[in-house]
Amino acid sequence: MANPIDTAAPGHADSLTFAQLSDPHLSSLSGVRWWQLANKRLLGYLSWRQRRRAIHDGAVLAALQQDLDRTHPDHIVVTGDLTHIALPDEFLQARRWLESLGTATDITVIPGNHDAYLSSGWRQGWRQWQPFMAADEASDQPDSLFPSLRVRGPIAFIGLSSACASPPLFATGALGAKQLAKFEQLLLETRKEGLFRVVLIHHPPVPGTEKWRKRLVDGVEFCAVVARHGTELILHGHRHRALQNSIATATGAATVFGIPSCSSNGNKSNELAQYYLYTVQRREKHWQLDIAVQEFSPATGGFERARDIQIELARQPAADITAKQR
Repeated sequence: MANPIDTAAPGHADSLTFAQLSDPHLSSLSGVRWWQLANKRLLGYLSWRQRRRAIHDGAVLAALQQDLDRTHPDHIVVTGDLTHIALPDEFLQARRWLESLGTATDITVIPGNHDAYLSSGWRQGWRQWQPFMAADEASDQPDSLFPSLRVRGPIAFIGLSSACASPPLFATGALGAKQLAKFEQLLLETRKEGLFRVVLIHHPPVPGTEKWRKRLVDGVEFCAVVARHGTELILHGHRHRALQNSIATATGAATVFGIPSCSSNGNKSNELAQYYLYTVQRREKHWQLDIAVQEFSPATGGFERARDIQIELARQPAADITAKQR
């Protein structure tokens, strides 16, 4: 593994600020033809016509971009569901949106269940986002993209894909044994390096926090891996709600945050658009995590500070970890 503490990376080696966006559902289906709506896509299209197009608002996304220009995070992560029904043109629309936010080096993307609505849609569209999903040591094969590892300053961003095609009326996700095994190895390696590990996953990983038909089917297995090796932070989307949970580990508790859609105007929904700004700072004996919750205001048409969260996390120096494992 290359030296992760790269002072040329965005942010200082001992601190970095990044934004989490999720579930923008930014694509339009206004030009879709009937013959593109075979199988499950017809239900997704009807959901967009009847409900989603009134919630996910281009004006909110424009306000989001303005606020990101103002807050200017060092990095941006997007935790899935950029599309509605994973048509090829939706992947292209999302690629253009990502490029409007920044470069592929500065933005990390993982897919959501809507991005893998049908397995054929994911196979046809994933290359549009490959530069934003690829690990620092990249693979050009879709089945080898995840888990991904991107190191920026003191942070190791570990991207997982729980996106998979599911039957009609289901929105389940799964990681699979192969991805979980690689994930476990990455947690171990990045812990040895003394990095602040941020795990990105679309589905809520804690069992019982999502409806059965929308759950992460191997959430128990995921939590077992985290319990063995720990992690500093786990971020997800999917629920379109602000959520906070934890997973018990051998060295404490791993904090889990889920956030609302970043494009929701609150119409037909109880949740307005939010995005979270996380600032990670390396202290002598702990990590300082400061979180600013930015929320869309229909009154002003812009994003405003909704609340702040401060968390201190224990930090074990890399040398101590290595010594204990000899």
